[in-house]
Amino acid sequence: MASKGAKRRRSAGHEEHEEHVNHERWLVSYADMLTLLFVLFVVLFAMSTVDKKKFAELAAGLSAGFGAHSVAFDGQTSTLEGNGQNTQLVEIDPGANPGDGSSGKGELSPQQQKAVERAIIAEKRIAASKNAQAATKEAEDLKKIERQIADALAKAKLLDQVRFVIDRRGLVVTVVTNEVVFAGNRADLQPGGAKILDAIAPPLVKLPNNIEVDGNTNQLNAPTTFYPSGWELSAARASRVVRYFTDHGLTKSRMSAVGFSDTKPLIDPKDPRSITMNRRVDVVVLTMLKPDQAALLPAAAGADAKLHIGQTTAEANAVRDALKAPPATTTTHD
Repeated sequence: MASKGAKRRRSAGHEEHEEHVNHERWLVSYADMLTLLFVLFVVLFAMSTVDKKKFAELAAGLSAGFGAHSVAFDGQTSTLEGNGQNTQLVEIDPGANPGDGSSGKGELSPQQQKAVERAIIAEKRIAASKNAQAATKEAEDLKKIERQIADALAKAKLLDQVRFVIDRRGLVVTVVTNEVVFAGNRADLQPGGAKILDAIAPPLVKLPNNIEVDGNTNQLNAPTTFYPSGWELSAARASRVVRYFTDHGLTKSRMSAVGFSDTKPLIDPKDPRSITMNRRVDVVVLTMLKPDQAALLPAAAGADAKLHIGQTTAEANAVRDALKAPPATTTTHD
């Protein structure tokens, strides 16, 4: 029996397997150590090529990120020992051409300097030519808008109530605010004024341009019964015109109202007509040109840069046909 029990124990022990021991686990720690050393040397190499200013900025950024006070804010800087202290910033001549080894215009010969100057002048001429072309095109487009408004005014027999001019702001449509448009010292739009605005509004609805309405009073020191001064009266009239336009299809985001009181007279206050002409509302179709291009608009507009009665489409076509017609000839008899 004893021999049988011992035999069972031996057989049972023979079935048990010893756990396998991995003798290569040290390679994992070794690989981690090499990775950390590699990262350390990469960081040290990167920092060794940074100058003092960049390192101070890095230190300030890290300190701020961790919520610590940085000496960079006190004007103190420090670098790692090594190549970083010997780093120097080399000033680059803005006239240098990268890759050709030249140091800029200072080393050019007189002939080369003249060639550079001629190239700069030629480039400026090209830019000026493009600006002039853009201004000419814009003046033509604004003239087309003027004709559309003039056609509607002529149809309503109100063309003589409005004046036009093209200036650097764009197309200015001047409505003389006599008793037909606004009552004296009031900003209530009269039926006659509504008819004028009815003719002006439709051509403006489909335009991409912004519209500015300027209110102006004359130079008379007459008391403004319903307003503290001419400033409020002129601004109220401009706002009333803007509100009328927005009620007739123009979007609010395109509109603006400005009151100038008597600070921007249309004609000389000494002129007897100024009492009527300077009391006005200007509807300005603002140009979309850049400022340097818009400055050329008056020159591009020619005669239209002066205050004038609007030219209708029929009148423009008649002028064009007259220019195309051959000159008349005269026959002499011996």
